[in-house]
Amino acid sequence: MNYIPKVLLCLIVLASTNEITKAQTDDKTEILNQISTLFDGMREGDSSKVASVFLDDATMQTVSKNKEGNTVLNKGSLVSFKRAVGTPHDAIWDERISNVKIDVDDDLAVAWVPYSFYRGDEFSHCGVNSFQFMNTENGWKAFSIVDTRRQTNCIDL
Repeated sequence: MNYIPKVLLCLIVLASTNEITKAQTDDKTEILNQISTLFDGMREGDSSKVASVFLDDATMQTVSKNKEGNTVLNKGSLVSFKRAVGTPHDAIWDERISNVKIDVDDDLAVAWVPYSFYRGDEFSHCGVNSFQFMNTENGWKAFSIVDTRRQTNCIDL
């Protein structure tokens, strides 16, 4: 008789764990869809589609090396990025991604997104995008993106 409460407690814990796992899987799927929307918008030159992924005050930064070889943090702006995406250009901006890793804790998520960037068929650079997302009343939105950019040691995607 003493085992019944323990068994019941174990079943409740297992059911809760399954619900948490399902919720995290759903969240990861939505976040991956947001990332896909961003890069589809870039390929299409659709700044509205790109904007739909971000909070209005999202930050954009790049970690790179300056001419002296020192690591620096360059700050960009979402407004400038959307303008660049929406300005007609001759070649399609094609950011190809692979091996995306997403971690979720409550209403915060981090996505690690390796990429190779092409202008049309011409390789430009590669690196990693590190997205920070928060779960809002309108779904998961990126509030920060930090990337790296290099032209060597790239994986062809």
